[in-house]
Amino acid sequence: MRSSSKTHAHAKALRRSLTPPETALWALLRTRGAGGPTFRRQHPIGPFIADFCCAAARLVVEIDGWDHATPTRGLRDAQRDRYMADLGYTVIRIAAAEVMASAGDVAQSLHDTALGQIAEAKAARAAGSQAG
Repeated sequence: MRSSSKTHAHAKALRRSLTPPETALWALLRTRGAGGPTFRRQHPIGPFIADFCCAAARLVVEIDGWDHATPTRGLRDAQRDRYMADLGYTVIRIAAAEVMASAGDVAQSLHDTALGQIAEAKAARAAGSQAG
């Protein structure tokens, strides 16, 4: 599903005002080596904007600050996660404090997860093409 122009404009504005944890993680995710997974920041998916997305791995990464602990925000996050899961995305939620404490470890874990999911998708496609 294509996102609305309003959602795209909002994503563009968010890219200019990343939070400190998002900035720290983006600095590491964007510098991964050639052939590695490519992440996008503030990526529109339908009516929502993912903090980070690796389309090839169908992986969405959400950085959760203190406000995600509120009941209202928790319900909205659950709706977002269901929507993205229905589109085939895996959603990983990471506490902002964890990113600030060890951004390098978080980035490496996300890189490894994306590579694993890309490999699984390739294997599934190969198995599907051999069966048909």
